[in-house]
Amino acid sequence: MTVALGGDYRPSTERILRAVASGFRAEGFQILHCGLIPTPALMAYAMSRNFPSAMVTGSHIPDDRNGIKFNLPWGEVLKSDEVEILAHYDTLGSEASTLDDLSGALPPAIVDAAEYYRQRYFRFFPPASLQGLRVVLYQHSSVAREDLKRLLEELGADVIPVGWSDRFVPVDTEAVEDLPQLAGWVRDHRAEALVSADGDGDRPLVVDERGRQLRGDVLGILVARYLEAESVAAPVSCNTALEKSGWFAHIRRTRIGSPYVIEAMMKAVEEGRRPVVGYEANGGFLTGTDVFHPTGGGKLPSLPTRDAALPILSVLAM
Repeated sequence: MTVALGGDYRPSTERILRAVASGFRAEGFQILHCGLIPTPALMAYAMSRNFPSAMVTGSHIPDDRNGIKFNLPWGEVLKSDEVEILAHYDTLGSEASTLDDLSGALPPAIVDAAEYYRQRYFRFFPPASLQGLRVVLYQHSSVAREDLKRLLEELGADVIPVGWSDRFVPVDTEAVEDLPQLAGWVRDHRAEALVSADGDGDRPLVVDERGRQLRGDVLGILVARYLEAESVAAPVSCNTALEKSGWFAHIRRTRIGSPYVIEAMMKAVEEGRRPVVGYEANGGFLTGTDVFHPTGGGKLPSLPTRDAALPILSVLAM
């Protein structure tokens, strides 16, 4: 079997990627190196080929920490999967293989995964969907910065890149610390919005034309409305405007965490509801079913993991 690997821009990412690749090779896997790309881009590509995947990222936390997100061929590891994983781990004991060399070279990175991710949105949104919009793109060290720039530009927006950094910047979309600076960029460039994403590109950041952050749980409601969702799943921590809006036929509240949101979406799909979406307070948006563009664009294949690009593009198009 083949496993797809990707990572973010942290200094430790390449070393950990080599270690992860060595571990998979020891278990008989073939390695498909997808390079430094957003977590949702890696997952979308791997799922389209029925591959498991592993993303080396610490998301929005400081750069002296890092981690690994493991994903199954059909999506994120869920709470129900953890029981079997832990049971298997307990049986390994001293039989677990020992790796003598964690410094093996990674195969050359392919460009297909990043391109597949971008094409998702070029096929979904009508051409020139963002024509006439002036958008500031806060690049910092997000692994999504190049993808977002291309998406915004090719959909017609006038993009002003700012804040590029070769040092990792931990941007937490739920606790933005530099909002005055972001608002200043919007004002200085006379833009309609500023957009960005966290380190691994699964949480969006949107600042409006007045310099106010559009909170993730409000952003999620607007995007679900734009996509004409029938069923919406969201954690109990999210804004109750979801219910008060009266826009959605079916709502499920969940515990906090994407595995719970995904499980709620899966139940809605089993009940025959369409379209099914979900979101979290950090702004990450998930789709449990394929979605058809409401004004005659294309089809967006389901992606049951947090994504930053869809909510950013949707609210701008809206």
